[in-house]
Amino acid sequence: MTPEPRLQELHHRLLAAFGPQHWWPGETPLEVMVGAVLTQNTSWGNVERAIANLKARGVLDFAALRGLELAELAELIRPAGYYNLKAARLRNLLDLLHQHHGEAWREVFALPLDAARERLLAARGVGPETADSILLYAGGLPSFVIDAYTFRVLGRHGLGLGLDYHRLRALFMASLPAESALYNEFHALLVRLGKDYCKKSRPRCEGCPARDWSRASSAPETAGCGIVASG
Repeated sequence: MTPEPRLQELHHRLLAAFGPQHWWPGETPLEVMVGAVLTQNTSWGNVERAIANLKARGVLDFAALRGLELAELAELIRPAGYYNLKAARLRNLLDLLHQHHGEAWREVFALPLDAARERLLAARGVGPETADSILLYAGGLPSFVIDAYTFRVLGRHGLGLGLDYHRLRALFMASLPAESALYNEFHALLVRLGKDYCKKSRPRCEGCPARDWSRASSAPETAGCGIVASG
């Protein structure tokens, strides 16, 4: 993958505009891992309520979570939505880690990055974004997280068009130093940009720190915002 130096410029712009984001919210690696599974297709506020339920029951613990009946786990995480599906996915992940590492599940983060990633992806229901979130935010490993905001921001500026998750992740990782703190901050800044300015509909182009950052001459621009039109 050919490095894209403009990505470093984007990071500098966003950091200057927004400052450090101090992500990911979570007190322990286990809490972060659980949150990464629960945040699929829901808001973080809903995840916080589900995690609060687990804490209130005293089961935000690796062994305790595995010991819950699936129906009980699903009920506790109900605020996160799709609770039966997410309970099964979380149990799949916990069981896979226990199978390989026993109670010392964090040993997965001592594996080489690619091996640790493949192990997490082997859990049914754990996709690339969830796996990379766990690796980066729970394990402190330099695995860049791609999400809908990343696709949206880069696509509107004519970068990464036609790339799938894995190739866009490879582009970021080829273009940036392999530093977990950098990946952490950059991903959080892209989320902030997507929420505050590069909205799915009616983006706020005026005052956007990425305005005119990287024009693409081969695609039409949206009216008045200087970014490439994207779906």
